[in-house]
Amino acid sequence: MSTARDLPHPEPADFQLTQVLFALSDPARLSIVQGLVDGPQEVAACQPVGGELPKSTLSHHLKTLREAGVVRSTPHGRQRHLELRRADLEGRFPGLLDAVLDAAPDPRPSDTPAR
Repeated sequence: MSTARDLPHPEPADFQLTQVLFALSDPARLSIVQGLVDGPQEVAACQPVGGELPKSTLSHHLKTLREAGVVRSTPHGRQRHLELRRADLEGRFPGLLDAVLDAAPDPRPSDTPAR
């Protein structure tokens, strides 16, 4: 049953390579995706998932990722449940997500200084 809070998500057959690559090309969106690799997250509307982003900017990034098919966003109380659509992406574009994530800089702070 669909509610007013449900958002549309594309079917894997409708994923477009250019939209997925565009969604993953922004450092803030890529950081959000990297944060979802280890599993889904619950996100409050005001919670800075992708770092210190204004609420409107975060909403825009999440919409771009959702519309491209990279993440699934479902209501969960006053929060949203964010999940990386890894299996759907792998089925449509085998190896793409892993290639992008492997080439991306590690978002976690390093304990060793850069040389």
